[in-house]
Amino acid sequence: MGKRVAVLTDSNSGITQNCAKGLGVSVLPMPFYINDELFYEDITLTQEQFYRHLEADAQIHTSMPVVGEVLDRWDSLLKEYDEIVYIPMSSGLSSSCATARNLAEDYDGRVQVVDNQRISVTQRQSVLDAVRLAQLGWDAAAIKEYLERTKFDSSIYIYVPTLKYLKKGGRVTPAAAALGTLLRIKPVLQIQGEKLDAFAKCRTVKASKATMLKAIEDDIRDRFALEGQPDSYWIAGAYSGARDEEVEQWVEEIREVYPGKQIIMQPLSLSISCHIGPGALAVTVSKKLPENPDEAACRPDVQ
Repeated sequence: MGKRVAVLTDSNSGITQNCAKGLGVSVLPMPFYINDELFYEDITLTQEQFYRHLEADAQIHTSMPVVGEVLDRWDSLLKEYDEIVYIPMSSGLSSSCATARNLAEDYDGRVQVVDNQRISVTQRQSVLDAVRLAQLGWDAAAIKEYLERTKFDSSIYIYVPTLKYLKKGGRVTPAAAALGTLLRIKPVLQIQGEKLDAFAKCRTVKASKATMLKAIEDDIRDRFALEGQPDSYWIAGAYSGARDEEVEQWVEEIREVYPGKQIIMQPLSLSISCHIGPGALAVTVSKKLPENPDEAACRPDVQ
């Protein structure tokens, strides 16, 4: 019988505590300080409450999970499981991954911390892939190796309706924000690997959406070489703020480009929304696991 492997992530994955139970995974809630008061995502802070504070110009700061809480969760899981695969948010966006890697050195290989530089919807897909590989009998080290080797097999593109929150978080200078507002620029951002980066400057929402959909199409064709293989990748949508008519229209526009594919629409994680504000729309693509992940090309210990 193979090892029992637990899959643990953080709430940056967008996986709620309730959803985690159905998936058979554990989720560490991310801490947020709002006007110096501590809240935990999806525990003492709902999406609705977060956006009310954000739109009221509250002082919001993200934080990394407390070391003691991480260790307590690991120790609790290791009473039931032989090993843990821990998938935190991208190391390029937080120091929590590096801290966890240092802590794991005291666990004799029983805790494998994955740095596959993903967040939100694509981080969620990594968690689902880890669950599947654990079910197939992979040990924690092999799962970590696979997830890190395939870390760039995903992309996120995000349309941001206002530069206000990027300015507030220091992501753009006040002068650039003022100029962008004057020119009515609708930026498209990209998360592909470590950081949240500028991708394109558009003048209309329609142009921003078209830019994102073309970027996904280009990635499928050029980066992933999966053109004509719709069963080999996942397409998902995401948004910040309320799920309103604009969000529903966006998911329909994605479906028109990818007919027949199941398009999951999820809220962006609060750690991203903190920097971009409400009203953002996103689309993501991630390579699927191979039909037979135990092939030697995928699993290093299978000969």
